[in-house]
Amino acid sequence: MEAFFVWLNSIIWSNALIALCLGAGLWFSFRTRFMQVRGFVEMTRLTFSGQKSDAGVSSFQALALSMSGRIGIGNIAGVATAIAFGGPGAVFWMWVMGFLGASTSYIECTLGQIYKEKDNEGKYRGGPAYYIEKGLGLKWYAWAFALATIAAAGFLMPGVQANAIADSATNFCNSTTVCPDLSGQWLGMDAVFAFKLVIGIVVGLMLAAIIFGGLKRIALVAEIVVPFMAIGYILTAVIIMALNIDFLPTMFKIIFESAFGLHAGFGAMLGQAIIWGVKRGIYANEAGQGTGPHAAAAAEVSHPAKQGYVQAWAIYFDTMLVCTSTAFIVLATGMYNVEFNGSLLQEAVPGVAAGAGFVQAGIDTVLPGWGNGFVAVALFFFAFTTIMAYYYMAETNLTYVNGHKVRPMATLMLRLGIIAMVVFGAVRTAEMAWTLGDIGVGLMAWLNIVAILLLQKPALIALRDYERQKKLGLDPTFDPDALGIKNADFWRKRG
Repeated sequence: MEAFFVWLNSIIWSNALIALCLGAGLWFSFRTRFMQVRGFVEMTRLTFSGQKSDAGVSSFQALALSMSGRIGIGNIAGVATAIAFGGPGAVFWMWVMGFLGASTSYIECTLGQIYKEKDNEGKYRGGPAYYIEKGLGLKWYAWAFALATIAAAGFLMPGVQANAIADSATNFCNSTTVCPDLSGQWLGMDAVFAFKLVIGIVVGLMLAAIIFGGLKRIALVAEIVVPFMAIGYILTAVIIMALNIDFLPTMFKIIFESAFGLHAGFGAMLGQAIIWGVKRGIYANEAGQGTGPHAAAAAEVSHPAKQGYVQAWAIYFDTMLVCTSTAFIVLATGMYNVEFNGSLLQEAVPGVAAGAGFVQAGIDTVLPGWGNGFVAVALFFFAFTTIMAYYYMAETNLTYVNGHKVRPMATLMLRLGIIAMVVFGAVRTAEMAWTLGDIGVGLMAWLNIVAILLLQKPALIALRDYERQKKLGLDPTFDPDALGIKNADFWRKRG
């Protein structure tokens, strides 16, 4: 059975999905006339403006909520893995995916706003399941997306994030005398197992304190924590770059030469650089996967395109700043191994598997002894906020399958289930959970990208309408009937 799931995962996350994501980003960039370039100033302005309401959150809170899902362990371990198997050139192709993915994010998040609804508690709900049903009229298709999301975000991926938190905390304790001794037994249990169980219970209780407060509390925590964690991580990368400034020109030269197969050492890795750069770019920023529209739909805005702009900016921030910070920490310090066809081309970090260990080693070259602790703290914040976002996505899709209604018993079961998976995931190995979670996320990506390619017209109409009203000096408002957009029931009732 495990071999079957591994095979299924390799089919879902094949090069076909990578090509689809890259092609969709290129197509949407042309169709939006590269709004991610033309509208950069407007993106930035809208990100820090807007009001919240009883029904929805502010644009910045929606951004923070979506960023809490985008910024996860993939931004640390995932980027380092891309360098290990794709070479330094993978960083360039990650940038390309981020640039193109911004237009994809605009399309999906604007659609999330156009077709959003109010649930029976008066809160905004939306996302791919909603716009697939209302925009394409395919309820079975919408249900397929919703069920895949509930399974992946509600029960599979939270355990993986919790496992990363527990592992990083264990690694930190093993490298310092500050923590308890993990070599013996605690209460009749292996000390490492007992320590991870304690970590899992603590994380589960922290999560419970947040998710039982509903969307408002989740958004409030994200609004406070996400900027703090991201800016702290970026500043650390800047410090490391400043202390290795003599190497920066060489580093950029290696990245660009490797990206096009021109570097003597990494020339044979051109194909792997593209594959790993695009794959990790997609995985880190989640453009096209259908995760961002859930948070985007929760925002209180006067025009759907406003959240499209804000969420396009989120892709830039995630890829160009957070992911790039990891790449620079690893590359500027030279702390990375590169493997090609099973052969080790470079071994700067002997005995360290591809992943967060490269970041730890890089930081230790500048701040000796700080690597394990810093990465443990960063992974905690990145992974914990991602679990919060997973819960919100799962709850939104549960509300959808329950007829756009919040049913207390179903919501309670979801909350208890995700808390249990956090505790369970903290003490178990993550390999199978990663495989099953990847299958769920991959299905979400396939279903969502096909859907937005079929349903792009309303988002493009909204973009033109927004730009027209801005030229007239107006604060744009949305009238779907005047634009010929059908089934945008929330906006029709609002108007």
